[in-house]
Amino acid sequence: MAGIAKREIAGRAVHPVGLGCMNLSWAYGTPPEHDVKVELLNKALDLGYDHLDTANIYGGGKNEELLADAVMHRRDEFFLASKCGIVVDGAKRGVSCAPDSIAENLDKSLQRLKTDHIDLFYMHRFDPKVPIADSVGAMVRAMEAGKIGAYGVSEWNAAHIREAHAVHPVAAVQPEYSLWTRNVELGVLDTCKELGIALVAFSSTGRGAFGGVLRDPSTLEEKDLRTMMPRFNAENWPKNLKVIEQFEALAKEVGVTPAQLANRWVLEQGDNCHVIPGTTSIAHMEENFHAATVDIPADAIARAGEIVNHSTVHGHRYHDAIRPTIDTEEFEDA
Repeated sequence: MAGIAKREIAGRAVHPVGLGCMNLSWAYGTPPEHDVKVELLNKALDLGYDHLDTANIYGGGKNEELLADAVMHRRDEFFLASKCGIVVDGAKRGVSCAPDSIAENLDKSLQRLKTDHIDLFYMHRFDPKVPIADSVGAMVRAMEAGKIGAYGVSEWNAAHIREAHAVHPVAAVQPEYSLWTRNVELGVLDTCKELGIALVAFSSTGRGAFGGVLRDPSTLEEKDLRTMMPRFNAENWPKNLKVIEQFEALAKEVGVTPAQLANRWVLEQGDNCHVIPGTTSIAHMEENFHAATVDIPADAIARAGEIVNHSTVHGHRYHDAIRPTIDTEEFEDA
């Protein structure tokens, strides 16, 4: 299959592979040294990345501050996305998309990013306590004030996306979507296609499971989020690894890396699909970027989806404490 050209988000054409910046500051073990992060971000822009994705909770604001320090002098070279809505108070985690909260957190993000404009600002999770029209209204006011270019939502179900879109068009929906996480196929994917909304997939390489490197999750650092995820535990991982090894054999057969095949599979699910894999490795960052242009036969894309899918994977994507905060549709056997 031929390579993929740029695709639109909020009326702007960007490379279909964006850079998820979260793990440069948080989530997957100890982040690299500051100079390494700065080098990676600038090399990403040099390579052609033009869509950077962050959020206010990544490292408690440290990720936004990193972008300000590392690349804001190159602001005109990239489409900038950030998020608000998840509230972290020590070990407690909640959601707030109240209008005042959105406005306050947007101003804080702008300050940390050292900019006066964010191209795309997401509600990071659905807040059932607040009428959707009220939350969207806050986003519209931010657009009218010139603080953001467009708004999006993350991990919302199809019905709530439609409700928000009816108030004011949603520019992008950011769900987890990969070979082994297919929840969006229960409604969100078709809804986005129908309404002309960009679908920006996070964790497109299965949180590193399809990166061709991870073999023993018991070696992960204690603070690595994957140590709490059922798919990586001692019961499920050995079963999942057998499936992953079949997938890796397919990637080798067609002459691409597992990460490239995983990212490309998502991109081939619709002309509106984007991926934002994250990494702390410059080599992996380059590898991910080229997933859009390497030549992969159509039958290999289909075979990848047959090898890895909801039916062949063991374990839920999130542990029990997080699952109630996810609004995206669930499979009945989840």
